[in-house]
Amino acid sequence: MTTQNELRKIAGQLIMIRFPGTVLDAATAEFLKANSIRAVCLFRGNMSDSEQLAKLTADLRAVMGPDSLIAIDQEGGAVVRSTWVPAPPAAMGLGAADDNDLAYRTGAAVARAVKALGFNWNFAPVLDLNNNPHNPVIAERSFGAEPARAAELAMAWMAGSHAEGVACCVKHFPGHGDTSVDSHRDLPTVDKPVEELNRLELAPFRIASGAAPAMMTAHIVYPTLDPENPATMSRRILNDLLREEWEYKGIIITDGMDMHAIAGRYGVGNAAVRALTAGADMVMALGTTETQEETLNAIAAALESGALTQQEVQVRLDRLSSLARAYPCKPRSYKEDAADRAVMAEGWRRSLTAYGAPQRPAAGAKVRLIARQDVVSDGVSEAGVPAAVVAESLRKLYDVELVTFADADTFDWSALSQDGRFTMLASTSRLRYGEHARGTWRPDLHLALWNPYQALDIQAPALMTYGFAQPALDAINAWLSGELQATGNAPVPGFA
Repeated sequence: MTTQNELRKIAGQLIMIRFPGTVLDAATAEFLKANSIRAVCLFRGNMSDSEQLAKLTADLRAVMGPDSLIAIDQEGGAVVRSTWVPAPPAAMGLGAADDNDLAYRTGAAVARAVKALGFNWNFAPVLDLNNNPHNPVIAERSFGAEPARAAELAMAWMAGSHAEGVACCVKHFPGHGDTSVDSHRDLPTVDKPVEELNRLELAPFRIASGAAPAMMTAHIVYPTLDPENPATMSRRILNDLLREEWEYKGIIITDGMDMHAIAGRYGVGNAAVRALTAGADMVMALGTTETQEETLNAIAAALESGALTQQEVQVRLDRLSSLARAYPCKPRSYKEDAADRAVMAEGWRRSLTAYGAPQRPAAGAKVRLIARQDVVSDGVSEAGVPAAVVAESLRKLYDVELVTFADADTFDWSALSQDGRFTMLASTSRLRYGEHARGTWRPDLHLALWNPYQALDIQAPALMTYGFAQPALDAINAWLSGELQATGNAPVPGFA
């Protein structure tokens, strides 16, 4: 008879955890060992620099063994965790550049950097089609709105990563693009006929299903596919559609089960068992040690009761071992930093998109820059670029006065001095603008440094960068100085 301890060790191989801090403390190491956990996801709070992170991942490998899976969200744009390595353009930026070779080289450059830091699994690229301009969480993370083209660019990016030895995980199946709710906060619903889902949301995942070694599930209800369960816990979606109809052979991993859409409604332990019995191979138990314990106990109980059979579990364990062995977790030296920065800079420059015939102020002109005061993280993305950094970048070309606002819904544009200064608005968050800003703000030039849809909110010509990393600011300056033309084309409707 299998003991409780043995059951927890089996359960431990089916979960991925996170933990706080920049070192592997003794308690976490013991928790990993005691439960045979071999998969972790690291976040910004686990990282300070290359030396620290390489030691942390080496320590994790030493504890978790040769089949370790050490994961990161290094998509590009605003969703990167290691912020000091070459900064990749966002997926929508690559969509705007519209070049498969550039996408391939970008994916390869991302992989070289993260592999050198000790990762072997990257939760990218995003295959969601951003077909809802008010989506609060996807936006520029999507390659575009046209299924075949988005899939083609994503597959090129993925091929580049695989060539450098880092496994990809496409997300968020069956599609998070047409949502107006962030599943980190509540449970979204995408209520469309099956024919429309097949034509749009599902299409890029089906196209990529033969090449993607892993897919991440979405915490979203699709009533026409399964009216009762979010995709993460839906056997109709994960097993019947993905495994049987599409014959998908790769890993199915859930999105974070600590997200409110799941944890707040179903409870993490119950939800984990439901996800595994629906067809998931691995549960992302990213909560606290207490919720991870709850998850382990619930899975162990399901194994003991037969709700999860040993045969089903073995199939899952074999798939996970195959992934770890195909993309072994061993670091490489990293001598390509300068070359990879050039690749990334090319991507940012070629993605730069003009909207509404923007005009350049004369060299040395007096400029008033308007930007928000705070640039806090939204929990998914890294914090945006501070207003002072944008101002300092523009001061290379102009006499810049910086004005910041705390609340876009109350900032009085008419109170700005009417002194002839050229006014620039720099948008440094993902939030769309409300009625007040749309009705009263009138800059001469809008620098949409994050969410391109903000360019539609403000009645002004705009430059869209799809992200706020330093190469984006450099591309803006290159355009302002006349060195660069904005040749990108927004790969979503509304910008013609």
